[in-house]
Amino acid sequence: MPSEHYRIESSHPLHSRLLPSTSLRRSFDDLSLAVAVAAKSVTLPQGQEIRVVHVPTGEVVFRTSTAAP
Repeated sequence: MPSEHYRIESSHPLHSRLLPSTSLRRSFDDLSLAVAVAAKSVTLPQGQEIRVVHVPTGEVVFRTSTAAP
């Protein structure tokens, strides 16, 4: 069984305020950490959807869109 159960994904490049862009992790063991990173992340261009997916089932467990400036 994979150790990473949650994945952050988007169809656009992501930028996180919590992590440097070069080390943006997209897979996490902990749901609350994955949601926190996703919630504080933005897409480039802004306003696109960011999802947290439960890897074993493919279920989207969190979804957000950042507000365009």
